[in-house]
Amino acid sequence: MQIETVKTDTFTMDYFKFGQGERTLVIIPGLSVQSVMISASAVANAYQPLTNDFTIYVFDRRKELPASYSVREMARDTAEAFQALGLRQAAVFGASQGGMIAMTMAIEQPDLVHELVLCSTAARMTEARYQAVDHWTKLAQNGDAKGLYLAFGEAIFTRETFEQLRELLVETAKSVTSEDLSRFVILAEGLKDFDVLSELEKIACPVFVVGSTDDRVLGADATDEIAEHLNNKPGFALHMYEGFGHVAYDTAPDFKERMLRFLVTAN
Repeated sequence: MQIETVKTDTFTMDYFKFGQGERTLVIIPGLSVQSVMISASAVANAYQPLTNDFTIYVFDRRKELPASYSVREMARDTAEAFQALGLRQAAVFGASQGGMIAMTMAIEQPDLVHELVLCSTAARMTEARYQAVDHWTKLAQNGDAKGLYLAFGEAIFTRETFEQLRELLVETAKSVTSEDLSRFVILAEGLKDFDVLSELEKIACPVFVVGSTDDRVLGADATDEIAEHLNNKPGFALHMYEGFGHVAYDTAPDFKERMLRFLVTAN
């Protein structure tokens, strides 16, 4: 899978694309210890069911990170990358921190977002919702890549899946660099003051909100809160999983089909 780079006047951002559909789908991934770019082939394989209908773009965060970098700034940079590539009226899927970026884009740049899929995300960060992220941040600041990967994996996966992946997580941690840890801290701390709850009414496009009752990172109440503010809007849909944890969008076997049905129907 070829990794490409979009350049603007102020930053560069890596992305990859796949699929041959007429419509555009953009995936904005969540916070991760290492860039999603290293998993490009696995992502393309996972989203194969959508490739006949969509050409799919997956964006990283900008390369040149400032010392502090809020979610709103991430959203504005991602919107600028969209515009540099000529992307408009795209279906946008954001997971976790990526969902925060995606909903902010839908609020601030509605011409870029035609449909919105939000999974395991929140419209605002509270002290309780930031607890897991704060723990990860401290591990990264201490240079403990193994501890970070294990704490991260234990939080986002179900307990059964975490135990199955434990050895792989330990092995993967060996490839983490000091630069990876520094980037992680900046991106994680960017979540602290995120709050667009009062602005959700500005989202005009159809929205599919997906959560999990056993989300141990942000909690199921974060999904419920978004739904409460959007459920009266035309084109709104909600689905709550049980037993798939924070990364239900990766572990629930029917998620891609559900998303495809929503996008085809909403269009």
